[in-house]
Amino acid sequence: MKKNLLSLLLSMGMLVSLTACKEAPPAPADSGREIETVELTVWGAEEDEALLQEIFTSFQARYAGEAAFRITYQPQSESSCKDALLGDLEKGADVFAFADDQVSALAAAGGLDPIENAEEIRAASLSAAADAASVGDTLYAYPLTADNGYFLYYNKAYLSEEDVQSLDRMLAAAANAGRLVAMDWSSAWYVYSFFGNTGLEIGLNDDGLTNYCTWNSTEGPVTGIDVAQAMLAAAASPGFSNRTDTEFLEGVRDGSVIAGISGVWNAVAVQEAWGENAGAAKLPTYTCAGRQIQMASFSGCKLIGVNAYSRHPQWAARLAEWITSEENQRLRFQLRGQGPANASAAASPEVQASPAIAALLAQSEFSQLQRVGGKFWDPVAEFAGSCAQGNPSGTSLQAQLDRMVEGVTAR
Repeated sequence: MKKNLLSLLLSMGMLVSLTACKEAPPAPADSGREIETVELTVWGAEEDEALLQEIFTSFQARYAGEAAFRITYQPQSESSCKDALLGDLEKGADVFAFADDQVSALAAAGGLDPIENAEEIRAASLSAAADAASVGDTLYAYPLTADNGYFLYYNKAYLSEEDVQSLDRMLAAAANAGRLVAMDWSSAWYVYSFFGNTGLEIGLNDDGLTNYCTWNSTEGPVTGIDVAQAMLAAAASPGFSNRTDTEFLEGVRDGSVIAGISGVWNAVAVQEAWGENAGAAKLPTYTCAGRQIQMASFSGCKLIGVNAYSRHPQWAARLAEWITSEENQRLRFQLRGQGPANASAAASPEVQASPAIAALLAQSEFSQLQRVGGKFWDPVAEFAGSCAQGNPSGTSLQAQLDRMVEGVTAR
């Protein structure tokens, strides 16, 4: 599945769009053989469309003369790929990008088959990325990135390296400058940062589906109410803004946001907006229960899967391996700023010199591989949304925490 250019005869037929694709021309009449027509559908992040089109074109050039390809790209969120695919496996994409916390469910449902050349893929990948793509000792997907976590972006024109060590200092500096520090509390993924290093726990039960959660605990050095009060205090600052990832970037570009918690997928856009003032660091500490607690993070990888029901499983596997090759992971870093899962690409000087990757590595000491069941997301987002608005209902914090945990642990 590696690289060798056979012909340029089919290299013009691979432009794809959301609603249509172009078919590669058939082999010349005098070729003496029929060319197989291979139709493949690929799901990927909306922001990756241009990158994937470039990768599809190089894939077609690599295998020109071996098949007539019709590759259709469709945007699909990596975070919800599992639900979309399992809705109808036979009509799902042949190749798809997804977050590593979905690999167990996809494999259990029969959506993924074990990778045939698993040892080769493992040897080429970072060990943590290969583990994230596995269930037990069996590799079920191709590692794509090893950077599915978050850290702090900040504008050096407003915030110093000392300021960004403390959330309190950041919020005060932002308020004094009439600017904002952004974080997305509509996503439980980010809200974990307040609970993760407190001794309060969240995780999967042995069934691999349901959760255990102690975020409402009234015992120990840090209680659930302590965390809730810390979140309310942050939300009350005029320097704080609860906004989505898209809204964070809008604020970066219009100058209203001078810091925010996000991931490497925004590295290029932040650099373009802030230029030499673009900074990145681990998450700050925050005040909770009278002490400074280091904010935590979820970590993980993005993977490429091959649908076990694909009508062209061998070609789908070749395309998945092409998308995740060292060359194309380097290209992904260059165009999208995303950290490679390929060991050689990750060790390159360009990747090692990236401020975003350095910040992610610094935060990794305080991160946990994301392993939670589907009931985690909505109850936590509801609770955090109330905190972001200053608890407008006036309901006791303990009652809200209890309701959140009841939802998270529901069976």
